[in-house]
Amino acid sequence: METAASLHEKATNIRKNIVKMVTKAKSGHPGGSLSSADILSVLYFNEMDITAENVDSIDRDRFVLSKGHASPLLYATLCEKGFLDEADLDTFRQIDSKLQGHPNMNYVKGVDMSTGSLGQGISCAVGMALSNKVKGNDHRVYTLVGDGESEEGQVWEAAMAAAQYKLDNLVAIIDFNGLQIDGDITAVMNPTPLDKKFEAFNWHVIVIDGHDYEQILDAFKEARETKGKPTMILAKTIKGKGVSFMENNYAWHGSAPSEEQCAQALKELDGE
Repeated sequence: METAASLHEKATNIRKNIVKMVTKAKSGHPGGSLSSADILSVLYFNEMDITAENVDSIDRDRFVLSKGHASPLLYATLCEKGFLDEADLDTFRQIDSKLQGHPNMNYVKGVDMSTGSLGQGISCAVGMALSNKVKGNDHRVYTLVGDGESEEGQVWEAAMAAAQYKLDNLVAIIDFNGLQIDGDITAVMNPTPLDKKFEAFNWHVIVIDGHDYEQILDAFKEARETKGKPTMILAKTIKGKGVSFMENNYAWHGSAPSEEQCAQALKELDGE
């Protein structure tokens, strides 16, 4: 088990690589990638059993980035885990690179599903979890869903199916930073209250601070101990977390920083 200090260090490295990738590519989605770095730090280094030895095996836990536009988050995490080199990150969104704007499972070890069309990732995660149940595979499936993404009807079809088949091996984490590309989610197409809605769909719901490592760890433990229904972790986060001029600013949903802004962001992250 990693300590909170170690998880924070890994999350900081992930955030720094997110900023550098998007800056170099001059495009990408930094805001919602930065908001979930703490969650993926815990997931990949304390919760899931993915390793270099079992990455190609069906006998391991799986993760689906349903909000596929946050690919810098996944690539930076896989780099921190040792599946990618930092030199690979420099190719993000370049022609012929395996690190495209949306993750492709055919080209990158550790990417468990090709995602990008919102709503489809959680649907695939439901299918994976159901397959594990049918085949007697005890491994778990995790998926990260955007709060804006939850406005998609397909999310709710998937949620209904997961409850119907009692998929207690499935955990959906909602990155609840309150902002999407067009602004406040409640002003665009209000999906709240998400906790009450998932409870009505017969999910076990846990509400946490998505930047508090103890709360994240406890939530995953509670999810493992929950039987007979899937778990949704509503993680309250800050869009652009760790970079002062990006925090709580929806303009950074899909904008790349300049070289000067990148330098400032890295300085702030180092200062943490």
